[in-house]
Amino acid sequence: MTTIANNLQQVMGRIAQACQAAGRDPAQVGLLAVSKTFGADAVLEAVAAGQRAFGENYIQEAVEKIAQVAALGLPQPLEWHCIGPVQSNKTRLVAEHFDWVHTLDRLKTAQRLSEQRPAHLPPLQVCIQVNVDGGASKSGVAPVDALQLARAVAQMPRLCLRGVMSIP
Repeated sequence: MTTIANNLQQVMGRIAQACQAAGRDPAQVGLLAVSKTFGADAVLEAVAAGQRAFGENYIQEAVEKIAQVAALGLPQPLEWHCIGPVQSNKTRLVAEHFDWVHTLDRLKTAQRLSEQRPAHLPPLQVCIQVNVDGGASKSGVAPVDALQLARAVAQMPRLCLRGVMSIP
């Protein structure tokens, strides 16, 4: 068993234990494996161990990796999550290659993502990033502005608002 497979097995075991303690079904809890800085070979090892959802925050690196993995024609599609900030000049890449965006914090970015999402793809799943403590080093919309942004995003045809994300 590879190190990646072993690590995934251990994490899944801890998730199952936590679910049991909380009275939850482990099948309803997903693991998002952060694959940033790892190559396509590491992603493929994780896929072989059963992992299907991957988080990336370096857009250009992720797009190259997504293409490398897609070229192999895996039997099941993977789910790609953008977990880093989305700059205006990268919205097209995100809209075309990712399934999720966890860091939506501006109306302009939301509009660009919706406009640039290809029609043949399902709507982009998005979370509004909220800066709950007002920290200058953190991204995110101010809590007082989150509802207004969420309402605007909910009206965009190529986006599906799924929730909020925050790092306190």
